[in-house]
Amino acid sequence: MKVIHILNSVWQFYREGFRNMTWGRTLWLVIIIKLFIIFVVLRLFFFHPALSGMSDKEKQDKVGENLIEKIK
Repeated sequence: MKVIHILNSVWQFYREGFRNMTWGRTLWLVIIIKLFIIFVVLRLFFFHPALSGMSDKEKQDKVGENLIEKIK
């Protein structure tokens, strides 16, 4: 029961803090937009999956070749 009370107190502390923010909401919005750009937009346009369109055997061979090249 004590753990639930502590978690409830922590939740209320953060909820009141976010509720009373003025610049904080704008900053959180900027952070969320930046994360969206980093993880969604850049992934779509610049980081294409290197192993897409290959069979399981081809994927295994490709990964094995890359590991062997890194060891040499």
